[in-house]
Amino acid sequence: MNISLVFDPLFQVPFANGLLLAFALPLVGAYVRLRDEWLASLGLAQATAAGGVLGALLGIHPLAGALGAAAATAGLKGKLVKAGNDVYAVTILAGWCVALIGAANSVKGEELSHALLEGQLYFTTTHHLAAAACLLAVVAAGLPWMSRRLLLERFFPEHLDANGFPAWRLNAAFDLLVAFSVALSTQSIGVMATFGLVFLPPWAVFHGAPGWRKALLGVASVGVGAYLVSFVAAILLNQPFGPVLVAVLALAGVVFRPLGRLVGR
Repeated sequence: MNISLVFDPLFQVPFANGLLLAFALPLVGAYVRLRDEWLASLGLAQATAAGGVLGALLGIHPLAGALGAAAATAGLKGKLVKAGNDVYAVTILAGWCVALIGAANSVKGEELSHALLEGQLYFTTTHHLAAAACLLAVVAAGLPWMSRRLLLERFFPEHLDANGFPAWRLNAAFDLLVAFSVALSTQSIGVMATFGLVFLPPWAVFHGAPGWRKALLGVASVGVGAYLVSFVAAILLNQPFGPVLVAVLALAGVVFRPLGRLVGR
């Protein structure tokens, strides 16, 4: 194991890209869990993978195909009243089928499907980093505006109606934010790592957080901390980054969730 590899200039852009995603995605995931739509990230990630493969087959940029598929899935979910996790479960299965069938019929599609499903953080470029920076900017600008309204809709749904605020606009804006976040992240770290960053930090923190702001701080801390450990461990042990990240996130959840319950009591 050579620790100097961690500081190699070759990994500077991938490291920065992943760090931004590790900070932004758990924050989005906190609100996804608040709405009890935790399958959203995995469903959108699978749709993104399918869109990227179809984009390659149709001769368009994979990112354009991924963003289009994610936006279409979010729009479809918005049309379904109280869809919950059901629509995302269907999306997971449909996206998986389309991605693998598309990959089987194209050499480029097969290569791209492996990248989207397994992640390719070490091969990301400044274009991916710019996209991650844009995502963080959108999250920083959008979540503060949505936060109070999302909390009110969850705990006092009649409040928005009583004040004449159209809830469908809020839901559409949030669904698009989730779609945008997942689509960009899937291009860099893959389907399951994206799902892990959205799902596992809130799962680990929610039971013990004494308040919403501290819950957000907790999920961001777990996401970033797990990412730093995973990045170093994957390089030193010469292992693929995505599975290492998911393993560290799962371990963090197993450790912090019982502690959170104890603190909450």
